[in-house]
Amino acid sequence: MPFELDSFDHQILRHLAANGRMRITELASHIGLSKTPCQARVKRLEASGYILGYHAALSAEKLGVSHIAFVQITLNDTREPALEAFNIAVRKIPEIEQCHMIAGGFDYLIKVRTPSIEAYRKIMGEQISTLPHVKSSSTFVSMEAVKEATPLTPQSGA
Repeated sequence: MPFELDSFDHQILRHLAANGRMRITELASHIGLSKTPCQARVKRLEASGYILGYHAALSAEKLGVSHIAFVQITLNDTREPALEAFNIAVRKIPEIEQCHMIAGGFDYLIKVRTPSIEAYRKIMGEQISTLPHVKSSSTFVSMEAVKEATPLTPQSGA
């Protein structure tokens, strides 16, 4: 059942986006509610789909996967069965961190994370270029991540 977020809900979302491990008592203290109503609001936000889950932020550098490439993909067929075949296949490649269908001069933009340019070249040649209905691709290598992994926070109601 949809509901309108109030200022307490927006504060809860902002705090949990910044620190998903925050205890309910600490969260309640930050937003000015007692523990029980705060916990009820968090459960309601989870049940209604505003909070999708809780995740740890990992270091790509420490894990050895700091090479990022963005790839524009153009398909040779954009009818629904071709799009669906591409979507299913792209989800199976773990090095593809993000995939977005684009309205513009190409069909998809994907973000690929690998240990090195050599590893990227192998993934590109053996997997990405062989995805269903790929007509062409253009690669853009990231030289520096200026802004990345900023938590999504509500823009209003604070």
